[in-house]
Amino acid sequence: MTASASPESAPLAGIRVLDLTSAVVGPYAAKILADYGAEVIKVESAEGDLIRWICGPSPTPGMSGKYLHLNRGKRSIVLDLKQTQGRAVVARLLEQTDVLLINMRPKAVARLGLSYADLAALHPRLIHVSMVGFGPGPYRDKPAYDSIIQGGAGMAALHERASGTPRYVPMVIADRSVGLMTVNALMMALFQRERTGRGQAVEVPMFENMAALILSEHLYGASFDPPLTSPGDIRLLDAESRPIKTLDGYISITSNTDAQAFALMAVIGRPELKDDPRFSTKPMRAKNSQAFFRIRADEMAKRPSAEWLARLEAADIPALPYNSLEDLPGDPQIVASGLLKRTRHPSEGTVWDIGNPTTLSAYAPQPQRHAPGVGEQSIEILREASYTQSEIEALLAARVTLDGKAKTPQAPMPTATIPP
Repeated sequence: MTASASPESAPLAGIRVLDLTSAVVGPYAAKILADYGAEVIKVESAEGDLIRWICGPSPTPGMSGKYLHLNRGKRSIVLDLKQTQGRAVVARLLEQTDVLLINMRPKAVARLGLSYADLAALHPRLIHVSMVGFGPGPYRDKPAYDSIIQGGAGMAALHERASGTPRYVPMVIADRSVGLMTVNALMMALFQRERTGRGQAVEVPMFENMAALILSEHLYGASFDPPLTSPGDIRLLDAESRPIKTLDGYISITSNTDAQAFALMAVIGRPELKDDPRFSTKPMRAKNSQAFFRIRADEMAKRPSAEWLARLEAADIPALPYNSLEDLPGDPQIVASGLLKRTRHPSEGTVWDIGNPTTLSAYAPQPQRHAPGVGEQSIEILREASYTQSEIEALLAARVTLDGKAKTPQAPMPTATIPP
């Protein structure tokens, strides 16, 4: 069956999202919604989303690469929510909104009159989605950023167990994980609305969700009462659980099943390990993973990566080349998939857009609008909300909004996949 190319075929066509989020967790969730056809209106301050400024250089100030990747497919309106007129614009936009996304602290949301309790009676079909640092409890109104959550939820401690030094995962893994969880919860709320006709409040706390992820991985023998072991999956926390050093580089390899482990023992020239009671069964290999990983590392250091990869593939053992950040765009699978596409941004020139690798057979994604400049669509959004020209001019004069359109040159956006 050939997927329809019509925008109306998008899974979220007709769903309007008012996005009051910034940084990563909320914009990432909203980007996914836009990828599948939702109309996303991004509300920003006059300074713009923080991520515009702190994530590297760009041809035009305030258009960092990370911002571009997190905010394609959206339109931007500047609103000063500290002013009564700014909140009034939000109130009018909510009349045609299906989903409200917020990642402010609960007290700030209440001060703005944007809690679910404030809005539910006026907008009974509204899905009110609040991404918070913490659920009810003593941390409720603390500020939360990715590194704070990684440290508090135990993720940094995993590095300490493995290497002796606590450190954060060098990407905003908590924000992105909770962004995905937000989309998951939001889709369930939209599905329930289809059945009941009623909206609801969805709250997604970062700390508790990341703690749940880590505990489900590492509670281990402490899952039982009384505990059978201390927490921590010893296979994952072993210092040798990492890319393996070869004679001329590194490779990535895993052997979990008996067939994979025994084949690996033969490939590295140690077939006798199959009969060693420390390694002859899955439970014993898990218990003695440190010893097995050490033997594996010693043997694989003797030959170059390409030779090992050929031998491992012939034996059907899971393995891949080790890619640096510089290597990854040219990986043959990345190239073949068309994940990276060269596009033309109206203010930033030629950029590499990161496609959506997840496909739906009944949906052919259309080229997305570019990530907007600050307030690039302020005026058109206000006009759609039935503001008159004189009312718009008054909002501009009061600095409730700004017209970013004039600062953003327009240009066509041809698309080409990355060359082999």
